[in-house]
Amino acid sequence: MSTPWYSWHGTGLVLNVRVQPRASRDEIAGVLGEQLKIRLSAPPVDGKANQALLQFLARLCSVPVAQVTLLGAQTGRNKRVRIEDPRRLPQGVDRPKT
Repeated sequence: MSTPWYSWHGTGLVLNVRVQPRASRDEIAGVLGEQLKIRLSAPPVDGKANQALLQFLARLCSVPVAQVTLLGAQTGRNKRVRIEDPRRLPQGVDRPKT
């Protein structure tokens, strides 16, 4: 199954994410249109928010940070992230039917 904010590409889960840096804590804030909104406490300076996003998603999906990749969009709030073979899934994400 696929929704506008996530899709499966083989064993990789690709998320369309809207990042809100400098939040009070790291958390998923829900679905905003065709994106998963994620609040991060890190500032959007020197790639700190991007690194915090990758670490947050790695913890959320129980994978090493090396399995989480930012697909383009180094700047800006709208991002696409690939998580290879996630062990746990964010709420609302279903495994693909085989």
